[in-house]
Amino acid sequence: MLRHFVAVMSLGLIPAFAQLALPPEGAAPAPTPRVASATLFDSVFRLEVATQTPDYRTPWNAGGFSGGNGTGFLIGPNQILTNAHVVANSRRILVTMRNSSRKLPATISHVAHDCDLALISLDDPAPLEGLIHLPIGGMPELDSEVRAIGYPVGGDRLSVTRGIVSRIDFRSYSHSRADSHLIIQVDAAINPGNSGGPAIQGDKVIGVAFQGLTQADNTGYIIPTPVIKRFLTDIEDGQYDKYVDLGIATFPIFNPAMRKALQLPDEDRGVLVTNVIEDGPCDGFIEKDDILLSIDGNAIDSAGNIKVDGETLVLHEIVERKFAGDTVKLEFIREQQTQATEITLKPLPGSPIFAAQYDERPQYVLYGGLVFQNLTLNSMSAHRLSDVTTRYLTSNYLNKAIFKERPEIIVLTRIESDALTSNMGVFEGSILNTINGESVRDLQHTYELLYDVKQPEFTILEFENDDRPLVIPSANIDAVNKRIMKTNNIPTTSYLGE
Repeated sequence: MLRHFVAVMSLGLIPAFAQLALPPEGAAPAPTPRVASATLFDSVFRLEVATQTPDYRTPWNAGGFSGGNGTGFLIGPNQILTNAHVVANSRRILVTMRNSSRKLPATISHVAHDCDLALISLDDPAPLEGLIHLPIGGMPELDSEVRAIGYPVGGDRLSVTRGIVSRIDFRSYSHSRADSHLIIQVDAAINPGNSGGPAIQGDKVIGVAFQGLTQADNTGYIIPTPVIKRFLTDIEDGQYDKYVDLGIATFPIFNPAMRKALQLPDEDRGVLVTNVIEDGPCDGFIEKDDILLSIDGNAIDSAGNIKVDGETLVLHEIVERKFAGDTVKLEFIREQQTQATEITLKPLPGSPIFAAQYDERPQYVLYGGLVFQNLTLNSMSAHRLSDVTTRYLTSNYLNKAIFKERPEIIVLTRIESDALTSNMGVFEGSILNTINGESVRDLQHTYELLYDVKQPEFTILEFENDDRPLVIPSANIDAVNKRIMKTNNIPTTSYLGE
């Protein structure tokens, strides 16, 4: 995550302001003239955000406070567009308008962490009256010039800079750590504070500044308009439904010998399907070892690319611009026969395990000093869970449909000190498999099994790839819980979400 690291593209433009004539001595000062570009600048705001980051190591704690700055801009009536990472885990958002010292409270209307976009609104929209709404434009061309507007670190005043579109690509978005979308690269650095600011061509927005590349100088990225427009369309019904996916894995067919073995002509066409995720959109329509030839009439080359808006992009860009319930037509070869099918898109099952979570309290269950949590990217990072078993389950969670039996993977993340838990340290970090012989499905199920009204004399916990059971006298749990909760200021034995 590049929180408060991503920001303005420092691209080097000083705007030309109208020259001001001094009023005659003794006369009232004349009002400052406003030119068209200055009016556009007035619709770009500085955001100050106080955040509270959840504590996944001690999930009952509230977490630490911090803060940062970003940028947002007006796109509609009381609609301020910015980055999700600017407002993630926020507890307070203050908006400062250009040439003003007032800090106006705001709240999040919609947030999309998978594409790093958010829409916020002022609690009192009156100060926004009379400001222009920046229109969303189209895709820029390579080597075309863009202006970036925002509030980077180094000062409190608006900054306007200029740069060149150097690449249009499909790359990972650092905020979620799991999602990839269309991206525009510019030949300039992204600096802290300008995250969420508009990139402008002419008088239209062609992107939102959001991340930089630490391994290279003068390289920054903006979120392009297809991603922005999809987000705005998605939230029209009042909620954000996230992205859909084909639910397949493919492999390029460059090698002439491989093409010959697959009985394919010697041409730059088609990719091999290597896996189809169960219960995914393509399950039952596309099979492993099929050769994909086209998607919605767009020919797929041997690298898995298609032509979109004059650019060569991965075939998934077609799906990127669609929503749950939309259809996609696929042409493919199976057993040397060319076939066609139409699939209905939907989100991937089980995919949230791979993305960083924000704006949520960590869930947990405390049982006699044992702390259980559901496996997420956050809990894996906090507890440094990287053993072979964890890596196997996460890497195969989708491919081998582990999610069907385990909607959540449950981990023993902590063992609090007590006479009961002495010599149990070897189990810390283990994946919980069964409780009293019953396979656990998720954290809610874990709580129900551990705190069942009819408790056996001993609670037996079994862990993945470990033949040693953990046996706990059930009658002692209530007393142990009270001791540990008092010592560690733990308010409740569980938090399972709202």
